[in-house]
Amino acid sequence: MTPLLEVHGLHAGYEERPVVHNLDLTIGEGELVVLGGANGAGKTTTLMTLAGALKPISGTYRLFGRDRREPAHQRVRNGLGVLPENRGVFMELSTIDNLRLGSGDVNAAFEIFPQLRKRAKVKAGLLSGGEQQMLALGRVLAARPRVILADELSQGLAPIIVRQLLTQLRASADTGTGVLLVEQHVRLALEIADRAYFMRRGELVLEGDRTSLQARQEEIEQVYL
Repeated sequence: MTPLLEVHGLHAGYEERPVVHNLDLTIGEGELVVLGGANGAGKTTTLMTLAGALKPISGTYRLFGRDRREPAHQRVRNGLGVLPENRGVFMELSTIDNLRLGSGDVNAAFEIFPQLRKRAKVKAGLLSGGEQQMLALGRVLAARPRVILADELSQGLAPIIVRQLLTQLRASADTGTGVLLVEQHVRLALEIADRAYFMRRGELVLEGDRTSLQARQEEIEQVYL
């Protein structure tokens, strides 16, 4: 089976200065893959490059079986869903108007997160942090992308909210979507992941499936030191 997303020998960074070095990574249909590592390891740079917000320095990147060089908005139109670290929510717009900016059905987003329906006319800036993240994720999921890139879903949120968000990502993967999730709550993420990669100083240093990695907690902890 051809991977939905495939990277080989990727070098990425800023102004031709690499932050990510020689990265090999794949995501298959229906897989939820975690990308972990300490702050500054290169995780967000990797996601921004895969999303098209940063131009790769070198290496190959194939999305849906094709080499990709187009900008981020075209990748989104072609089936890529992106949830950035800053959530991408328009604070002065209402919940429902934020959802209308997406390419998915508004009612589908409300079905994914019913809590948002009663907040439909509330400005996004007045929502709680958890509601804002539900709004951002609901908008992405409602569009039914083939691949989702999600950066730090859990940032600043209570564990009970994080579990709700991760459950919905897992449900999306179970319908065939490929998911790459950057996440600091590694233990929670590994509960619903199929595989994981861990980075240190821009390089992959550890990878494996969920079962093998859950038995290698000491090695994972060393990655973050």
